Amino acid sequence: MIRIAIVGDIGSGKSHIAKLFNRPIFNADLEVAKIYKTNKQCFKNLKKKLPKYFSSFPIKKEEIIKAIFDSEKNLKKITKIIHPKIRKKLNIFLKNNKKKEAVILDIPLLLENKLNQKGDIIVFIQSKKTEVTKRLKKRNNFNLALLNKFKKMQLSLSYKKKRSHFIIKNNFSNKSAKTNIREIIKKIL
Repeated sequence: MIRIAIVGDIGSGKSHIAKLFNRPIFNADLEVAKIYKTNKQCFKNLKKKLPKYFSSFPIKKEEIIKAIFDSEKNLKKITKIIHPKIRKKLNIFLKNNKKKEAVILDIPLLLENKLNQKGDIIVFIQSKKTEVTKRLKKRNNFNLALLNKFKKMQLSLSYKKKRSHFIIKNNFSNKSAKTNIREIIKKIL
C-alpha cells in the first residue's frame, strides 16, 4: 500500500484535493471533530487538565478555541490528550486498508508530529495567499489571531515544499487539479 500524504498551508484546499484522488482518505480534522463529539473519556481528561474551559459533554469547538486562544500551554495539553487517539485511529485506518493500492493521508500536522514514514509520497498543495485568505474568511469560525497561533505550530511552507515529492498548484479549479493527480498516480503506481 502506498501512502500519499497531502500537506500545505491552512486553507490551501488539502481536503478537497485529497478527495479528488478517489482513494480511501484518513482526514485527521474530521477524526478530531468526532472525538470531541463522541469520546467521553477525552472530555473527562480535558476537563481535568483544563477545568476552566470545559463544562459539559460533548466538547464544543468554542471551548477548544477559547482554551487555545488563552494560552499556548493549553494547546499543548489538548494536543497531548488528542494526538494519541488520532494515532490509534490512523493505525486502524491503515490496517483496514492494507490491501488497497494507495491511501490518502489528510493530516495537517503530519510532518510536525512525525506521522510520516520513509516511503510516503508527499504532495504539497500550493495556493495563492490571496485565494487562501479569501477562502478562510468565508469559514464561519474564521479567527485571524487563532489562525496565526496554529501557523506558528507548523513547520514552514518552504520546508514542507522541499520535503514533498510533488506539488499541485491549486487554483481551485477541479480540472487542473485532476490533471495533476492523474500524472502523480501514473508516476507512483
